[in-house]
Amino acid sequence: MTDQATRYDRIAAGYDQWWAPVLAPSAVALLDIVDAAVIDGARDLLDVGVGTGNLSIAALQRWPDVEISAIDASREMVNAVEGLVAERVPGARHRFHGHVAFAAELPFDDARFDAAMSSFVLQLVPSRPAVLREIRRVLRPGGFFGHVTWLVDSRAFAPDQIFDRLLEEYGFENDDDPNRKGDIPSVARAAGELRHAGFRDVVATGALLEHAFSVESYISFLTEFDEESLFEEMERAERRRFLAEFRARLMGLRADEMAFRVPIVYAAGRRSDG
Repeated sequence: MTDQATRYDRIAAGYDQWWAPVLAPSAVALLDIVDAAVIDGARDLLDVGVGTGNLSIAALQRWPDVEISAIDASREMVNAVEGLVAERVPGARHRFHGHVAFAAELPFDDARFDAAMSSFVLQLVPSRPAVLREIRRVLRPGGFFGHVTWLVDSRAFAPDQIFDRLLEEYGFENDDDPNRKGDIPSVARAAGELRHAGFRDVVATGALLEHAFSVESYISFLTEFDEESLFEEMERAERRRFLAEFRARLMGLRADEMAFRVPIVYAAGRRSDG
């Protein structure tokens, strides 16, 4: 199991509570793009990197005739989404099939699926070209694939800047986030990657993900999800002082500065017959 899978095993509950809601509106919007394939008769769908089910759960609710196979490298993520499907779409539990697997090593036969989808996953994989080729392999000729992920963005999020400065003041190392190294450089690059992997009729569109944090929700996001291991390393008194100072500095920001805004890209195409 990779370090990344281990991390997501550990933070599955926090992910569903604090990060999935940030991604959900932009992820669910991908279903509008996949909808044409379902109208055309797609019934067997693959969700690559299911997380806690933003795509799969919404798809089961939206399309009562589809069956979804979903993979994730994290066993805890798969377990979490199976429980959430049973809770939120109980009548559809038999239409959801979770698998622990890597995106570049899909445990399915060639030409198995009518369509595939993925949200905020392809920036994490070691080789996006390899994953795209693997997704193409498991699609039937003409099968549809659509995904959404981050675009490269150099703009700083004000709460992150405050957090980084405070880390330095307290003597903690502030490493760059390794999960963002795979962000796609441009909309054109997203389209080109699909074409190079063997997809036709490719369309790619840029958009903006926006999420309004409050001071308390951002602190919870960091302590329970994004930087949970760092806060676990702090002594109790040090953590208390750190959070008190952090909260005070965040309170000095305007509401618009607490809004997380990041460019994203939607890209889709159909498996070429060749």
